[in-house]
Amino acid sequence: MAKQRQEEKLEEKQQESRDEGAKPAAEDVFKDVALVDPKGSAFAALKQLFKRARSLGIERIDSAILTGQLIERMRDETREKLLSELLERQVVKARVAKRRSLEHMDDLVEDVDKGAYPYAHEYDKKLYEDELFGLQVEFLKLQRHVRENGLKVAVIFEGRDAAGKGGTLSHMIEHLNPRGARTVALPKPTDLEKGQWYFQRYVAHLPSPGELVFFDRSWYNRAVVEPVMGFCTPEQTRQFLEEVPFFELCLVRSGIYLVKLWLDVGRKEQKRRFKLRRVDPVRQWKLSPVDIASLDKWDDYSKAIENMFKKTESPAAPWTVIRSDDKRRARLNAMRVVLSGIDYEGKDLSKIGTIDSRIVKSVNEYLHGYQI
Repeated sequence: MAKQRQEEKLEEKQQESRDEGAKPAAEDVFKDVALVDPKGSAFAALKQLFKRARSLGIERIDSAILTGQLIERMRDETREKLLSELLERQVVKARVAKRRSLEHMDDLVEDVDKGAYPYAHEYDKKLYEDELFGLQVEFLKLQRHVRENGLKVAVIFEGRDAAGKGGTLSHMIEHLNPRGARTVALPKPTDLEKGQWYFQRYVAHLPSPGELVFFDRSWYNRAVVEPVMGFCTPEQTRQFLEEVPFFELCLVRSGIYLVKLWLDVGRKEQKRRFKLRRVDPVRQWKLSPVDIASLDKWDDYSKAIENMFKKTESPAAPWTVIRSDDKRRARLNAMRVVLSGIDYEGKDLSKIGTIDSRIVKSVNEYLHGYQI
């Protein structure tokens, strides 16, 4: 009985082999491709050939056959027409994808009224690049006006760790003339500086007439990072918060345009960026011991930030809070905030655009948890 079953299985396999041999090869299906005369669409004619192959049981067609049997044997006019149609299809497909991307770019999340970051999708990359270029041109106009009129501009970049301060700053100054634009990123104070008046080392870096100065973190270290990490005493923080409103009022009265930006990032997005820094060899330098330690101090930072805003918000030197979960939106709007606040020759409002009120917030809105 077992022997009979083996013989039956062998016979079945032999029959399958004969059946396979009876199927036409793909080469046979496409050998007459040169005779194809696509009066309408070359692409449609090509589809008919593939449909015929499938009807004959040919499921898989080797790429070599496509080039050797199809493309090379086509008549020149058929090949050119097919290529043209394929390219046109790709262009149309890209346009449709672009339109869909732009249509849904500003879709909002469900919990936007509860304070969640509002946008469900990132800002379109091509649109971002176009708008960024226009804003950078406006910054060149601003710099020329500042230089020619002897103005003094100081822009402070503050915010949570990994909120995108450095990237926003670098895009803002990317094309500025370094002779009239400086970035200030001070290291931790020396023993000598620790004994000085706290604001003393920052005063030395304030803008002279004709200058724009961008502070990558500033004297506000004493209000948030230093107290949370134990780098200063509670009394030192209290004294700072009492003095800083008058200090900034003096700066404004001396003719300095003072712009204070706070970039705020959600906890989930912050963790994602920290993880990226840990594994990305060109970003690992951004992951400092303070950054790592701050992961478990979210609530402590939140309390310090809230206290700082309550004590340092003033009509003379107000804060602008920018939600930076989407870096592209944050960068564009930070630039718009700076450009909108200063009058300069040749100012093009159409290039500056409208500040996005969904992510650009006041201190009062921050303190209320962004809830609508």
